[in-house]
Amino acid sequence: MAKILHGAPVIEAMNQNTKNQIAELKAKGVKPTLAIVRVGERAEDMYYEHNAEKRCDELGAGHTKIVFPSDVTEEEVEAAIIRFNEDESVHGILLLRPLPKHLNDDKLRNLISPIKDVDGCTDVSLSGVFAGEKRGFPPCTPHAAMRILNFYGYTPVTNGEQASVIGRSLVIGRPVSMMLLKDDFTVNICHSKTANLSDVTKRAAVLIAAAGQRHLVTEDFVNEDQVVIDVGVNWDEEKQGITGDVDFKNVEPIVKAITPVPGGVGTVTTSILVRHVVEAAERALKE
Repeated sequence: MAKILHGAPVIEAMNQNTKNQIAELKAKGVKPTLAIVRVGERAEDMYYEHNAEKRCDELGAGHTKIVFPSDVTEEEVEAAIIRFNEDESVHGILLLRPLPKHLNDDKLRNLISPIKDVDGCTDVSLSGVFAGEKRGFPPCTPHAAMRILNFYGYTPVTNGEQASVIGRSLVIGRPVSMMLLKDDFTVNICHSKTANLSDVTKRAAVLIAAAGQRHLVTEDFVNEDQVVIDVGVNWDEEKQGITGDVDFKNVEPIVKAITPVPGGVGTVTTSILVRHVVEAAERALKE
């Protein structure tokens, strides 16, 4: 039986400090506030949005949002981002992605002011991750995955220990791969065209599943000494709830440790998001 890497102990270790920081900012007349921009009604986006708002409420941060229909024009989304950039009461902007295909993702994400890019989606923020430097904010979900690994003590036993990442998106796959490299893992970045995918992942000490494909990772992908971090957020119509990229029921009895979905990476992600908003508010106050 695997050790279950719950997110609750990780966020408990973070949240009191975040609450204290928010209280100190409020005493100075500043309420750290997150602005959310959502396009369409994707269940996964609404799930993340709801949890982000809930975490803001729990910790005492503010939040606002604008929701567009899926056929929104690019100009309308641009105007919303620019408005939040210019609003001094907003300290962080979260653009829920992926966007519908008719919208230019690169253009819109890079419209976000780097000082308000609390989810690390702009090229400025990503360049910091890829350079291994503190520049902007890292993407929240990769940051959460690494936070869990570090909290539970799963750093390389020997330099160069292998980690496999399934997924190569700029949202999760590539940033988390760079973070693993910084921690001295030897990283295999896998994707839909990787030959013999299960053979590659089975050799790894750490497996991060971030493909966005429900139950892609089965018992054939893992080994008994492996730590599995499931980043997947997939809507399960049958269960009417969220499920991961890992077939938890069949993988959990085999591996050494695994994160649940829900209750794992996602819970830590929203706490990190609010923490980034607080840091952005602190930086703005100093300027």
